[in-house]
Amino acid sequence: MTINKLHYISQGNTPKEHLENIQKACQSGVELVQLRLKNLSEKKVLIIALEAREITSHFQTRLIINDHYKIAKEVKADGVHLGKTDTCPTIARKHLYAWQIIGGTANTLEDCKILIAKEVDYIGLGPFRFTSTKENLSPILGLDGYALIIEELKTTTPIIAIGGITENDITEILKTGVSGIAMSGEITREFNKIKVFHQLLNASSTEEQLYNFKS
Repeated sequence: MTINKLHYISQGNTPKEHLENIQKACQSGVELVQLRLKNLSEKKVLIIALEAREITSHFQTRLIINDHYKIAKEVKADGVHLGKTDTCPTIARKHLYAWQIIGGTANTLEDCKILIAKEVDYIGLGPFRFTSTKENLSPILGLDGYALIIEELKTTTPIIAIGGITENDITEILKTGVSGIAMSGEITREFNKIKVFHQLLNASSTEEQLYNFKS
């Protein structure tokens, strides 16, 4: 199972804004969207998730639901992303369809090892730098943090960098060995940049992917 190199994490002051931004991201060519709604009832999240699934299906974009694995199953999203205080991936796996992806959040080498043991499909590792989109931020990793963790792990599980990443960071972050990046604010500010981000991410791909990229 391949994990997309660019993840858009939904943003907005209201659920409606989240949906509008997801639509804009899909129109601009993003291939994976994570619906991340906080402080809403499960009932409300389900309603928004159904709409998000409709939008992403239209564009054939992958949809990941943050936290709510039962909703991910109900709306037939492509998977779920579980934070450190959310449900254990092993429990979520029992409920989900076999084809659904599970991602997990990590901040340390130890977090990564635990998630790998629980057989997640990818790890969102961060934060790269300070970001205002997340409360109670964990210690900043920076380029050295990623390089050290990836060197130590030697894993085939894709590592997705997250946390305050901008266009100018992409090339250097990829040199640490991460598989891709997750962005929120940087994309929401300018959806047209998605094409640029894809080019930067594909430029460092394997030859096989480069070959597909040119065709």
